[in-house]
Amino acid sequence: MLSVLRVHLPSDIPIVGCELTPYVLLRRPDKTVTTDDVSESAPVDGHFLRYKWYRIQSDRKVAVCSVHPSEQATLQCLGCVKAKIPVAKSYHCSPKCFSDAWQHHRVLHDRAASAVNENGNEEDELFGRFNSTGSGVINASLSGSASSTSLTNGSAPLYPATVAQRSGGETWFEVGRSKTYTPTADDIGHVLKFECVVVDAETKLVVGPGSTLLTSRVIPAPSPSPRRLIPVNGADMMGQLDSDGRLSSSGTFTVLSYNILSDAYATSESYSYCPSWALSWPYRRQNLLREIVGYRADIVCLQEVQNDHFEEFFAPELDKHGYQALYKRKTNEVYLGNTHTIDGCATFFRRDRFSHVKKYEVEFNKAAQSLTDAILPSAQKKNALNRLVKDNVALIVVLEAKFNNQGADNPGKRQLLCVANTHVNIHQDLKDVKLWQVHTLLKGLEKIAASADIPMLVCGDFNSTPGSAPHALLAMGKVDPIHPDLGIDPLTILRPHTKLNHQLPLVSAYSSFARMGVGLGMDQQRRRMDPSTNEPLFTHCTRDFIGTLDYIFYTADSLTVESLLELLDEDSLRKDTALPSPEWSSDHIALLAEFRCKPRPRR
Repeated sequence: MLSVLRVHLPSDIPIVGCELTPYVLLRRPDKTVTTDDVSESAPVDGHFLRYKWYRIQSDRKVAVCSVHPSEQATLQCLGCVKAKIPVAKSYHCSPKCFSDAWQHHRVLHDRAASAVNENGNEEDELFGRFNSTGSGVINASLSGSASSTSLTNGSAPLYPATVAQRSGGETWFEVGRSKTYTPTADDIGHVLKFECVVVDAETKLVVGPGSTLLTSRVIPAPSPSPRRLIPVNGADMMGQLDSDGRLSSSGTFTVLSYNILSDAYATSESYSYCPSWALSWPYRRQNLLREIVGYRADIVCLQEVQNDHFEEFFAPELDKHGYQALYKRKTNEVYLGNTHTIDGCATFFRRDRFSHVKKYEVEFNKAAQSLTDAILPSAQKKNALNRLVKDNVALIVVLEAKFNNQGADNPGKRQLLCVANTHVNIHQDLKDVKLWQVHTLLKGLEKIAASADIPMLVCGDFNSTPGSAPHALLAMGKVDPIHPDLGIDPLTILRPHTKLNHQLPLVSAYSSFARMGVGLGMDQQRRRMDPSTNEPLFTHCTRDFIGTLDYIFYTADSLTVESLLELLDEDSLRKDTALPSPEWSSDHIALLAEFRCKPRPRR
């Protein structure tokens, strides 16, 4: 007979919005062991599995620590209560926790005078919409709230939430009837119970003992303070968002560039300081999606997007928010893993703002093959290709704006835009390969520029710090012949050095912060810039490395920067050691710039 041997959850802490999928180990009648599901529509030997999820609600409310959400709170900051700061942020699990967090916690108090509490009822946020009286009578609002959240959880048919049991000051509410369950705000602070039983397909009666597990208390998804858009064109006030969340300035568009950290690279060995639940893909994907959607960018350039995650998650999810998706997977001549988990570059654009004109795919492996065929004797090709072939790619997209940007003197003229999205090779000992990849991409963009009068954006993770040869090539249009990076060139692919140039008038968008005048927020942003390079102090922050690797370059003859997404402060990130963290789910930070097309002279 079918029997359940074991059930357990891979993730140790349930989080609102992150799907829970228990591991269920079965023994089939033929004694084989499997993790395959056995549904009512496809029973095995006349039996199938039935699943149920319950929320265990206690009459005693439990607060969770704002710093360590897996821990129960033991003290509350009264300063937060007086300042009407969201109550969830006032709890701590120990005096040490409170003192360690004070440097960052006091910022909440400093901001309280002007901050507006947008979190609704404070008790709702922490405990869910649940109330009970001392007599044990459940408030009538509960059943409606609980049933509404359970109707769409999993693939189960509609059913009302029911009280399964009440004893010892606890009430069990059935919240799901599928193997998976996604905790809701109503579950915050409560333990969930998963039940799996074998059912006779004919009698519909339970056969044998059931298998159950209890989770730890459900925690809210951490919510970092929103990053602001800061005008850099001389305006003295912060950007105002319209009803769609975009800047209300007409004729402008926003571009986001973000390396989201592929799940294949997000290992506990590499990021031991990040809690395992915050490093898990079910959590990170929801947190990343929430962040990306929250920026409401018109164009989104993502790097390290796994092939399966693009097809199964990002493309369909961002489609719901009005984005069309384009993708270029890395090549797999070097990569030895599953082709479904190879990462690549994904570019999304809002269908109501742009239409797709053309797509170019750049495979640096192919460029390497052409290069070696042209300049190297056959005996040296193998060694050369071993150095050059690294599977990196770039995705170039030509879009047409659906909004008018030309003014009265150019009515009806098409406004095209070319957006390049790339992820350059990571290895620090391959400085020649990095520079060659960037040079190859720029030469391709020059050909596009020669065929059309078109503004250009070059976005991505270039794995190159400010001052490096690739950055110099991008920002200055050439590389100094005595640049130290040029000393590494075993294949002589960088010679003559005079060929390392391009004619695109590229400028780094974030260098605009360094050129700003005095104004609200300006000084704070300048402190987060490196005055020697006019680039951010960092866009990548781990325990072992902090520095700038990501950029948004634009052609300054055709585009102007209107606003930039504020940079993050290193101290605020170091409270969690580094990135990724429960608040920020990548080891990179997102960059976002708002642009306006310059009027083009008539030809």
